[in-house]
Amino acid sequence: MKNLLLLLSVFSSLVVLGYWQKSRHGKLKKVDGLTISAVELNQKLGKKATIVQFSTTFCSECRTAKAIVKDVVKEFKDITYVEVDAESNLDLVRRSDIRSTPTTIFLNSEGFEIARAKGAPKRDQLIKAIKAI
Repeated sequence: MKNLLLLLSVFSSLVVLGYWQKSRHGKLKKVDGLTISAVELNQKLGKKATIVQFSTTFCSECRTAKAIVKDVVKEFKDITYVEVDAESNLDLVRRSDIRSTPTTIFLNSEGFEIARAKGAPKRDQLIKAIKAI
């Protein structure tokens, strides 16, 4: 009986943890501190902002995130979209504290990080974040 109760308590804890992680996946989080230069991205920064997506080759969610971000960015001429292959840019990945792909980072016109989303960002949150810059 004790083993059954222990098993049920561990299982319910894991379920709660899973729901908590899922609820945070893809949501924008405001952050400060990181700066990424145009040289590091091999591309000019956007006049208003730059959206940098870290992805990997075999990541299916990365393809979804890329499609969402590209579609939204088309509506804004002063926003630049840059996709970074995480496997080929390990120094930038480490410095940016990227722990999973896709991770999308929002930079202002000077290259300072203002927000980040782990997982595929939601379209409405993406538009709201861009308009707030």
